[in-house]
Amino acid sequence: MLIVGLGNPGPAYEHNRHNIGFMVIDELIHRNKAQKLSSSSSFKGELFKFSQNFLLKPQTYMNLSGESILAVKNFYKIEKVVVIHDDLDLPFGTLRFKYGGGHGGHNGLKSADEKISKEYMRVRMGIGKPEHKGEVASYVLSDFSAEESKHLGLWISHTCDAVEYLLNNSLEDTSSKFTIKKFQLK
Repeated sequence: MLIVGLGNPGPAYEHNRHNIGFMVIDELIHRNKAQKLSSSSSFKGELFKFSQNFLLKPQTYMNLSGESILAVKNFYKIEKVVVIHDDLDLPFGTLRFKYGGGHGGHNGLKSADEKISKEYMRVRMGIGKPEHKGEVASYVLSDFSAEESKHLGLWISHTCDAVEYLLNNSLEDTSSKFTIKKFQLK
């Protein structure tokens, strides 16, 4: 299975809402002692492997993520792809799962859809949305608030549990066990 976390490369974006996918991949790398593959530069991304699974952090910036996903998918002949991404349409801290569907204006998903089709599993991590529609770009490229940051560790850990469960179980079973419908900031 290829597990992709969407985000933007570089320290300036490291703690941005848009980089929640990278944060989950980083934790999965740590938990599973995944080994970095030496040939990862040819995939336009940082590529790691544990067991028979691959973890990918595209280094193309969000709007070209599909190029990196396609390169790894084709080279290793991987059928199952999971993309972990931020979702503006869900409140902060929610976690949902789905197969296929639209990109909802998310440039990383749009790029993936164009390169590998819409036929992949999605782990949707709700980041909430800004008050005004014109603030979307600055909102997703801003860091989580201090209050949100207090909950990131548990949320990322729960998401990692879900992804690890998904390796041996169906998307439906994973969804029924790990979905977070409503998260309360305290």
